[in-house]
Amino acid sequence: MGRSCVAKLTFSSLYRHQAALFACSLDLFSPLFFSIPMAKLLPLLAFAAFGLGVSAQSRQVDLTFLATSDVHGNYLPYDFINAQPSKGSLARVATYVNQLRQQVGRDAVVLLDNGDILQGQPTAYYYNFIDTTSTHLCAQVLNEMGYDAATVGNHDVETGHAVYDRWTRDCQFPVLAANAVSTATATPYWKPYTILERKGVKIAVFGLITPAIPQWLPENLWRGIRFEDMVRTARHYMPQLRAEADVVVGLFHSGVGKPGTQPEGAEHAALQVAREVPGFDLIFCGHDHRFANQSVLNTAGDSVLVLNPAANAEAVAQAQLRLQFDGKKWVKLSQQGELAQVDNLQPDAAFMKTFAPQYATVKAFTEEIIGQNEATMETLPAFFGPSAFIDFIHTLQLAISGSDLSFAAPLSFDAVIPKGAIRVSDMFNLYRYENMLYTMRLTGREVKDYLEYSYAGWVAQMKKPTDHLLLFRANAEQLSDSWQRLRTPSFNFDSAAGLRYTVDVTKPAGQRITITSLADGRPFSLDATYLCAINSYRGNGGGRLLTEGAGIPAEELSSRIVRATDKDLRYYLMQAIRQRGTIHPAPLNQWKFIPEDWAAQARKRDEQLLLK
Repeated sequence: MGRSCVAKLTFSSLYRHQAALFACSLDLFSPLFFSIPMAKLLPLLAFAAFGLGVSAQSRQVDLTFLATSDVHGNYLPYDFINAQPSKGSLARVATYVNQLRQQVGRDAVVLLDNGDILQGQPTAYYYNFIDTTSTHLCAQVLNEMGYDAATVGNHDVETGHAVYDRWTRDCQFPVLAANAVSTATATPYWKPYTILERKGVKIAVFGLITPAIPQWLPENLWRGIRFEDMVRTARHYMPQLRAEADVVVGLFHSGVGKPGTQPEGAEHAALQVAREVPGFDLIFCGHDHRFANQSVLNTAGDSVLVLNPAANAEAVAQAQLRLQFDGKKWVKLSQQGELAQVDNLQPDAAFMKTFAPQYATVKAFTEEIIGQNEATMETLPAFFGPSAFIDFIHTLQLAISGSDLSFAAPLSFDAVIPKGAIRVSDMFNLYRYENMLYTMRLTGREVKDYLEYSYAGWVAQMKKPTDHLLLFRANAEQLSDSWQRLRTPSFNFDSAAGLRYTVDVTKPAGQRITITSLADGRPFSLDATYLCAINSYRGNGGGRLLTEGAGIPAEELSSRIVRATDKDLRYYLMQAIRQRGTIHPAPLNQWKFIPEDWAAQARKRDEQLLLK
């Protein structure tokens, strides 16, 4: 065979190499090869070479893209907060990914994460703030699973420079965010994009993060970074991306967003980028914890697939692209999106064995007893009036800050801290986010307007006793997730402590609050200035209660901050419980909805709708 191949490689034509390959194949399968006259063999070889050339030029490739988003520390298949197995987890995603790689080949799969992975479950917290010397567990997990790239999310930034800088170093793949720009160098703080290659196809993965971070997080957490508009950033990079790659994939930690053009710096802008910036073949989005699987026509008339796998690693977003090489470039023949549930899969056995030591470490951390609780605390009552749960937070915020007033909201609707031993895990139910505590100066008028804005998004105007008290979406009964049934997220349902006031639910928004006095009986004045305990998310403008509600310009908020804690509020709550040993939570009963009988009747109906 060797001799005949060498002999056939003497053709000086466009098809020399293909002809040689064809000749070799004839050698293998036809012992009569040398009996063919050369005059007849040359046209045959030329024809075969032409056929092979056409085949090479028109070959098709199928690629599969997988994305997780908003994993929120769910690396392991266990809910360390509620001490029970969890539905999702990257351990289950690993099973799905490994099965797919076996089916289609590892070189046909691209695996991506879309941010908000460093906050949520105690697994993340432990390796963020307790064990700060080992390789971060999140990086270990993603490296083990063979992730190709990841975008940073706002809750990743919330952990602070020490955490996300360490995690970035630990990751064995590019971490992306093109619109997070270093103020020192005017270049992206993380990589703007990365180029991957699969089956001869060059793929650009381009990362963007929601630019609204300064509205929520203290500057010390993102010092040295500015966050630029997503649409403008995508337009800037697109010529470069198309020049370097055959396929361009957007990996955006930003929600789908509303139809139409939005203001500069919009929080949810995935659809807007897909429409207004031609060049993307596929966009993965996240941040809003909502499933999405849709195609969008951009301004050039091309179809862009937009996918969102929601949250907590209960599903992965999956896109299949079929490409064909036309001799000059790769052309997209078809695209298909899918949201693949993984909550019914068993965790990957090898994954679980690898991370068994970390599982044991985090479990021991969360099971530590830090005090005793004399009464069960639940968040659900906080939706309908004063509650032991929220008023416990109010009491501790006032004690920690020395403020006159406190603002706080239920961060979930179904959290329960039972009577008995209080464990570290309970602190993640009590306070879900790593917010700092601010002490801010507000006038009495700003306090009232702040509360008016809060309750305007919280309760409906009741015109008869059979109306809803809570402000539900029009299609609430058709929505499967309870938290989506409310028009406003419950983490914006701020009540106050240190004040005595009523909320008249028969009045229109903006006219419901009547403040009678401070909690100790002293008069309340609209013109006086009060020190207010408020979390850093709210203090930076989150939920717009201070800006649109109290009417304080966003640029003025930082000047209103008198003090700020250097650790997160959960840390101080844990310290306070350890010091007290036993806590006796009870409602402060400093405010109420009126008419009380209307509110009481509505509560029964609204609880059923909220929990169904």
